[in-house]
Amino acid sequence: MRHRSRPFAALSLAADAGALIGANVPGTASVTATITGLRNDKGVVRACLTDDPGDFPKCREDATSHRIVARAAGTLTIEFTNIAPGRHAIALVHDENDNGRIDRALMMIPREGFGFSRDAKVVMGPPSFAAAAFETDGKPAPRATRRRYML
Repeated sequence: MRHRSRPFAALSLAADAGALIGANVPGTASVTATITGLRNDKGVVRACLTDDPGDFPKCREDATSHRIVARAAGTLTIEFTNIAPGRHAIALVHDENDNGRIDRALMMIPREGFGFSRDAKVVMGPPSFAAAAFETDGKPAPRATRRRYML
C-alpha cells in the first residue's frame, strides 16, 4: 500500500491519507519509506518528513513539513512527494489507538512504537536531526525504517 504526501499545517494532522495525493513538481523528488516491525495492525502510522532541525522530530511548527497518516499494516510503504533537494529527516509513530499522540508509561516511556530515518538510535530521548538526516538530490530516495517498542 502506498501513500503520498503534500505539505499541510499542523491542524490537519488527522487528515485522511487517501486525500494526500500529489504529483511531483520539477526540481523535486519523492522519498519512499518502507516501515517494518509493527507489532500489530491496530491504529495508524503517523509519519513526518522535515528539513527543519529545530522542529524535529515533532514537526508541529514546520508548515512546510510533509506528513502522512496511513492505516497500520504489516510492512507499510509510504511515499513523500514534492521533496526539494536538501537535508531531511523522518520521524514515525505507530499510533495504535489513533488518538493523535504517543501514549507513555510513567510519563516518559513510550507505549507505542516509533522510528526515525537512518534507523537513528534513541538514547534517553529522540535522536538529533543530524543523526536521522539524509540528503535528497532530486532523485527518488528509498528509505527503510524499523519500529521500536519500549513496552
